[in-house]
Amino acid sequence: MGMTMAQKILAAHSGHAAVVPGQLIECTTDLVLCHEITTPAALRMLEERGMNRAFDPEKIVAIPDHSVPAMNIKAAKMYQKLKSWVQEQGIRHFYDVGRGGIAHVVLENSGLLRPGQTLVSGDSHTCNGGALGAFATGVGSTDLAGAIYAGRVWFKVPETMLIRVTGEMQPGVTPKDLVLEVIKRIGADGANYLAMEWTGDTIDRMDMEGRFTLTNMAIEAGGKTGIIAVDDTARAYLAARGVTPDQYTEYASDPDAPYKVVIELDASQVEPTVAYPHIPSNGRVAGTDPIPVTHAYVGSCTNGRITDLREVAHILRGRRVADGVQMIVVPATQAIWKQAAQEGLLEVFVEAGASVSYPSCGACLGMHSGVLGPDDVCISSSNRNFVGRMGDPSAQIYLASPATVAASAVAGVISDPREYATGGPSAAD
Repeated sequence: MGMTMAQKILAAHSGHAAVVPGQLIECTTDLVLCHEITTPAALRMLEERGMNRAFDPEKIVAIPDHSVPAMNIKAAKMYQKLKSWVQEQGIRHFYDVGRGGIAHVVLENSGLLRPGQTLVSGDSHTCNGGALGAFATGVGSTDLAGAIYAGRVWFKVPETMLIRVTGEMQPGVTPKDLVLEVIKRIGADGANYLAMEWTGDTIDRMDMEGRFTLTNMAIEAGGKTGIIAVDDTARAYLAARGVTPDQYTEYASDPDAPYKVVIELDASQVEPTVAYPHIPSNGRVAGTDPIPVTHAYVGSCTNGRITDLREVAHILRGRRVADGVQMIVVPATQAIWKQAAQEGLLEVFVEAGASVSYPSCGACLGMHSGVLGPDDVCISSSNRNFVGRMGDPSAQIYLASPATVAASAVAGVISDPREYATGGPSAAD
């Protein structure tokens, strides 16, 4: 019996020639990603036991992103804790406020994350990194403390779900719609503790930014990680960031690899999808119900990349956000913010009546810079729509692609982006 790529990575990092699903193993970690929310708790555990050290400062990446710039004194103290620890331990890979952005997107662009690695972080969307052929997963603060101190973590080897996507996506359909469709089909626990491996000719043609969206939302289906095999698209992406093939190891699943379940998806049949409250699996076709919205949010580690912003600008150009709708656009990193400015996208957003914010996770989890009030209705390009996720428990959150968010912001009701396939009238009209 062969192995999946997830099994191969875990075997290589645990000193085994082979591992099987369900096996408990201790793995070395190539990278530990730390931010200011979950890391301070891990550091306190270590300090209380006289174990305040970093196993290898070169393998730790610190990126404050959730509550920065600090919105209150408590947040400022958490940021201070992370920064002082970084300085004490000599951690070089520190992307401070104004130099980084949303951690997962900063890391994917840094050249530090590479195929064949293991990556852990005290953040559930760490699975984002699997698009580069790595085993990337979130852990709690206790396991994070162990990884920081020893560079090792215990795993139960997961079974794998193979998701084979074939065919051409319709105009107006995006990778976000694909992953929402899969989650709709299998349920919010349909991939419970499974590695979700994406394959098929649709994936082969997809750019890296779209692939990161797919692996990012593995956790919304209960998955342990999302993962995609390395191909020429990934190699070119890495090369553009100064990473050469001799600096990483590629793994691919064996032809006889064991899969717990195989999902077949015809991309040509997928339509723009909206996940209704209060669970990401509650998907319906966009525009089915013309639900009025009060807020429209574009951003997050799922959909705050430059291609996402271009989609939004395409729809907003020459149009206006509807009266009564507050639209916030959050480029995921400082670099993306700068590129969007250079391409004129930020001007399009402002002219349309949208607010452009600084890179952070703030609005996505209802911490700051876009918190929802009682009975607000938000169409969001983020990843979760649980009760209270973005603010008041009575607020309603609908998940969708950036294109669907933009179309809905213009219409004032949840809308199908295919109705806005061409840009609006020019500013001169």
